[in-house]
Amino acid sequence: MKRSCFGLVGATTIGLAPAKSSPRMAQRWVNMHHPELRHPYSDLPSYQFWKRSVSAVEAHLVDPVTRPRFTVGKEEWVATAGSCFAQHISRRISRSGYQYLVTEDRADLSADERTAAGYGLFPARFGNIYTTVQLLQLFEEAFGERSTSSEAWQRPDGRYVDPLRQQIEPGGFATPDCVKQDRVRHLQCVRRMFEQADVFIFTLGLTEAWRSRANGTVFSAAPGVVGGAFDPNHHEFVNFSVEETYAALRDFLAKFHMVNPAAKVLLTVSPIPLIATYEDRSVLSSNTYSKSVLRVAAEMAIRDHDWVDYFPSYEIITNSSAGGLYYHADYREVNGLGVAHAMRCFMHNYTTDGSSREAPAPAQFDGHAASRAVICDENILDTARG
Repeated sequence: MKRSCFGLVGATTIGLAPAKSSPRMAQRWVNMHHPELRHPYSDLPSYQFWKRSVSAVEAHLVDPVTRPRFTVGKEEWVATAGSCFAQHISRRISRSGYQYLVTEDRADLSADERTAAGYGLFPARFGNIYTTVQLLQLFEEAFGERSTSSEAWQRPDGRYVDPLRQQIEPGGFATPDCVKQDRVRHLQCVRRMFEQADVFIFTLGLTEAWRSRANGTVFSAAPGVVGGAFDPNHHEFVNFSVEETYAALRDFLAKFHMVNPAAKVLLTVSPIPLIATYEDRSVLSSNTYSKSVLRVAAEMAIRDHDWVDYFPSYEIITNSSAGGLYYHADYREVNGLGVAHAMRCFMHNYTTDGSSREAPAPAQFDGHAASRAVICDENILDTARG
């Protein structure tokens, strides 16, 4: 038998798949008739291929959630914290009949007064928690592992703010002692939140922060933006690394699990870009760095803890198939379409009633309604610019 570059001339050839088969059908035929030709990608599900799960699917139907580790029952108490985007999750949970945990409230105030004073927007009045270090420090302070902050910064109007939640009281506090007293009450509410939550959802937002040189306390905004005055001898900028971000997240998870061992944690990464960077480079580059660090930290957490999961709100909003459709004209704030898509995927995959993933026609959405009245401490950086 004569040998050629293409095998043995005269040898019996293997059967061929139908001539007009698609690549996918051809691969199935090969798998069935010639198992010796199978390769590691032969039997992977569609969600592991870009074309099948992204480009061949209508943008508003893309759902990157594959195997949720748990679901939220209507009898379970859900607490949320993190960046601005976390508020969308809390609102959808509340409107859908699920138990949203609020441990710090003022029933004597009207709905508008409650919202203005930060009641009900978060389980407790901690405002936005952008970094994992902030989250860890808040937990430690609430459980007496860290000294209670007694510092108060004065605003230009003479009122005072809590450096760790500078915009939570719009009218400010009358005296430094009022700041301290309110913080003591607040920390009691934070402690109850961590003790009572069945599911804790945390949205990672930033890696850049400002902190005290003396004890490492992370502030909610840079000194001098809302209150106080920047002093380079007492305050410093930090841009947390992957290692620092995950170390704080890992420590928080360990402490939280000891206090509330039955609780589950769902992590997300905010799809809202940085409004400003203190690094001497483009805000685009800083944004990519921060979101990459946060996504890696979240991945490390779910690999190390089987009671922690990741919800891909970041991927839903920012993936290229959406074509920027999910952002307002500033290319930063997520619009109603984007919020609706992310929340639809969340409800379908992580709630016991499994709401339909089918979406209404885009024309039915109000592009501003879903993102209206979201409290975002970071925005003050732009409005306070001199």
